[in-house]
Amino acid sequence: MPDPSAVENVFAVFADLREEGRELDSLVGELPASDWAKPTPAPGWSLAHQIAHLHWTDRAALLALTDAAAFAGLVEEALKAPDSFVDAGAEEGAALAPAELLARWRGGRAALDEALAAASPDAKFPWYGPPMKAASMASARLMETWAHGQDVADALGVRRVPTARLRHVARIGVRARDYAYAVRGLPAPAGEFRVELTAPGARAEVWTYGPEDAPQRVTGPALDFCLLVTQRAHRADLALTASGPDADRWLDIAQAFAGPAGPGRAPGASR
Repeated sequence: MPDPSAVENVFAVFADLREEGRELDSLVGELPASDWAKPTPAPGWSLAHQIAHLHWTDRAALLALTDAAAFAGLVEEALKAPDSFVDAGAEEGAALAPAELLARWRGGRAALDEALAAASPDAKFPWYGPPMKAASMASARLMETWAHGQDVADALGVRRVPTARLRHVARIGVRARDYAYAVRGLPAPAGEFRVELTAPGARAEVWTYGPEDAPQRVTGPALDFCLLVTQRAHRADLALTASGPDADRWLDIAQAFAGPAGPGRAPGASR
């Protein structure tokens, strides 16, 4: 029998993903069609590209959960064009009428939510990297929804209020430390780092990761850490502090997302 507390935590992740989607929907749902062509900080990507990309990746996650053979076909397509398949998916969706794209994105989110809820908590499902359990897949979808939502908010001049849902993004960023080195062909440090992040809200709760006595440390606001690891802000514009040369180097290369390291944002271009 599954641990009831573990199952409860799984469904909490699903609820957070739903809420993250609703928050982004509130930014774009009532926009006039002409605004969907507004450029975002991602070069060449409009608001429509951002939503189209999220719809495309939600669909991929749905197939991973429900149709392994169809998902394997998506992986084959990605391997044939590793440098362009993401942009191609966004371009295809962005060519739709905004109302149609919005409807498809909403329908895809609802279908993914149902599939996540129906998945066995202990089962692992295929992905472009290692297989993931449903809870991990939901966390990854939340991270991407939040990150692309930041692009949308920046394009619209909206300052979003950070929430406790950032804990999912922060956790992925910490866990992806070694991947950030590997994707750049660099050796990862041998020991764990201590990461202490001040959570959003008046309570000033601190989220901690790694051994308390680790010599390499990173401290600062959770929002700033999440902006850094999703490459939505430059390190120079953030209030993050590194203690130790390895931790300092990590803040220059940290990323929470899979795939090649991007150029990130230039200093002064954030927030």
